[in-house]
Amino acid sequence: MEKLKRCGWVKGNRWNMLYHDDEWGVPVHDDRKLFEFLILEGSQAGLSWLTILKRREAYREAFDNFDFERVAFYNDEKIESLMNNKEIIRNRRKIEAAVNNARRFIEIVDSCGSFDTYIWSFVKHKTIQNTWECQGDVPSETDISREMSRDLKKKGFKFVGPTICYAFMQATGMVNDHETGCFRYRDIQEYGEKNKRL
Repeated sequence: MEKLKRCGWVKGNRWNMLYHDDEWGVPVHDDRKLFEFLILEGSQAGLSWLTILKRREAYREAFDNFDFERVAFYNDEKIESLMNNKEIIRNRRKIEAAVNNARRFIEIVDSCGSFDTYIWSFVKHKTIQNTWECQGDVPSETDISREMSRDLKKKGFKFVGPTICYAFMQATGMVNDHETGCFRYRDIQEYGEKNKRL
């Protein structure tokens, strides 16, 4: 049986493999799912994505299944309880940023109708189809992620630097950064075409 070729960053790790095969690069238009990736990517800052993947279920439980309307009302007592949760990254700035970002998230939903409408406008509501041949070709940030970062910061978001924003774009299918030789590359390319917003 022919072994499937995957992107270089997977490196045969089971956690990475499952995430890569099932989720990474698939366009996301559900606001709660977009908020989930916003929290997870912000929590990753300075750490490996694998560290976050292993704690993903714990994050889901700790943050009310990423219900941004609930997270927005977290108070100091709730933040302290999260700081005592050994199953997540106990970084006060990151936890406080998640609560702050939930509030800012709701402001965007109120003004734009959905976060999806706002965030996908940076790529004109269509997945950017890249053609990287190897992992070393993939950038850590782009002009679009820098623009997104500036706008999110202007709106009061925290932990949304250009590198975090680009990782968010990759995770939510705003860009197809699967290597061209990866078995998922064409799947995501076709999915993006079928699901683009006109």
